[in-house]
Amino acid sequence: MNIHKNARLTPRGRVLMVQRIEAGLSVRGAADEAGISARAAHRWLQRWRRGDRQLNDRSSAPHRCPQQLTAGQITAIEQLRRQRQTGPAIAQALGMARSTVGLVLRRLGLNRLDRLEPRPPVIRYERQRPGEMLHLDIKKLGKINGIGHRFALRGPGMHANRGHGWDFLHVAIDDASRLAYTEILPSEGKDDTTAFLTRTLAWFGRLGVSIERVMTDNGSAYRRPLRPGPPARRRPSHPHPALHPAHQWQGRALHPDLAARVGLCQTLSLIGGTKPRSGPLDQRLQPHQTPRRHRRHHPWQRLNNLLGNDN
Repeated sequence: MNIHKNARLTPRGRVLMVQRIEAGLSVRGAADEAGISARAAHRWLQRWRRGDRQLNDRSSAPHRCPQQLTAGQITAIEQLRRQRQTGPAIAQALGMARSTVGLVLRRLGLNRLDRLEPRPPVIRYERQRPGEMLHLDIKKLGKINGIGHRFALRGPGMHANRGHGWDFLHVAIDDASRLAYTEILPSEGKDDTTAFLTRTLAWFGRLGVSIERVMTDNGSAYRRPLRPGPPARRRPSHPHPALHPAHQWQGRALHPDLAARVGLCQTLSLIGGTKPRSGPLDQRLQPHQTPRRHRRHHPWQRLNNLLGNDN
């Protein structure tokens, strides 16, 4: 029960006041002690004598409403709405006020056209073994040289962070194990992307994971002619990104969490530069690799004893 701040009595206080009246105290005297009018005291006394022993606030809604819509009228509004008619059109067809039709549609949850049809179920997938699918993505981060306006008032010289270039956070995540490997590189061109892929394959290989295919939305950098060397010989297959809905991409799921640690955190903006970005990312990746909660078992556990080192 929500008692407003100016209420003189709570339900417990009303019961106490009525009990004092029943014990012999006058209504005027009990009302003065409670700080209310004698008329209000008579009202609570009458409810008590009618059998109400709680004396709670009752609803202010009227007992009857002659103008209330019938069930048939509400059904008619819903049927016309299912035919994708607008609220004003329904009001004109049924001879009702637009506000009335709008209230009914909001009550039915049909005030927006996209709610007329149920949302399609989210199709989720998960590869069965590590290395079957590797997700690659790139996060573009602007370089910072000084304190930004988010932590200091705007003024002369506050736009000095412009024109310093970009850092590119390259991310690789295994679909089955969610194991991530990242690097910060100066560009997203073919040389850096293919070199990153080579180091990614080597890093996963040391964990006993053999990459079978790669999915990325930056495929142009990988489809260009490569330099002769290991990247060209070990180049995995690339499924076309159009075959996979955007909400299934695993690489983008790491961006908000990791970007907050390597590029957008308050500490980096206050120390006046982007040099800490180039440091090791192991500590920043650790909250993503293992401690995150999952429904049953952490996907990273699928890598356990993959190399046969554990007994």
